[in-house]
Amino acid sequence: MDGMTFTRRSFVAGSVALAAAARSQAFGMSSAGSLTAAEVVDRIKGKVGIPWMTTTVDRIVAGEATTPVRGIATTMMATLEVIQRAVAAGKNMIVTHEPTFYSHQDTTAELVGDPTYEFKRKYLAEHGVVVFRFHDHWHRMSPDGINAGMTRELGWEKNATERDSHEFVFPPTTLQALVNNMATRLQAHSMRIVGDPHLEVKRVAASWGYASLMPKMIKIAARPDIDVVICGETREWEMVEYVQDQVASGAKKALIVINHVASEQAGMRYCADWLKPIVPEVPVEFIASQEPFWIAHA
Repeated sequence: MDGMTFTRRSFVAGSVALAAAARSQAFGMSSAGSLTAAEVVDRIKGKVGIPWMTTTVDRIVAGEATTPVRGIATTMMATLEVIQRAVAAGKNMIVTHEPTFYSHQDTTAELVGDPTYEFKRKYLAEHGVVVFRFHDHWHRMSPDGINAGMTRELGWEKNATERDSHEFVFPPTTLQALVNNMATRLQAHSMRIVGDPHLEVKRVAASWGYASLMPKMIKIAARPDIDVVICGETREWEMVEYVQDQVASGAKKALIVINHVASEQAGMRYCADWLKPIVPEVPVEFIASQEPFWIAHA
């Protein structure tokens, strides 16, 4: 063969390389391996489809923005166990939905010297891990990323009353059957339920994560067409007591409290799928947060 001859295999390989280079150039990258945590955040900001909020918890809460990213893990909550699994999997950037440092704002001044905080902080630093909080904008996108992931995980796309709806309509079923199906699909092991297991269910309203009764949820729970309210967690002296009183008054109502992690977890699995084409240079993996509770049996 002369120097101008090449095989089909080499042509295909060259085409793949050119395509990869084009993707890198499209995302503003000059070479493989140079993607930094700050650039990942900038790409996320450019893809959420809404203006970036000036006041938000969505920011890098641990690590350096200049850190070269080798891999990304998305998760519901960056617990120490999740961070350790991410490091073992070769991921040095974590995109988490919920706080890393035990408060909504991820403030740490009051934690300095606390042994648990210090252990976690040092572990992150020693392994060069960057943690980015992705909460406010993931909810405010269209569709809401958490709701889209939960709807997909439960297989409720056809039951949604409209696109990105948090209300779902079903052929008549029982509360017990609904709970059983949810527990299986979400792998939720500590769900708690208020209401008659035999209650006929046709329409439910979901508030993934934390739900406060006032001022919004009381109006939803009071609607005569809503049979069941679903949430991740709530104060027992608010929504739980309200639904208990509904039932005692003769209303056909129920409440399903999934637990916070399981009630939003699938939204961060969906986040990994959303993120992969945005950062094609590095692997992206969803790492599930462990459900924190076990159930005591009297």
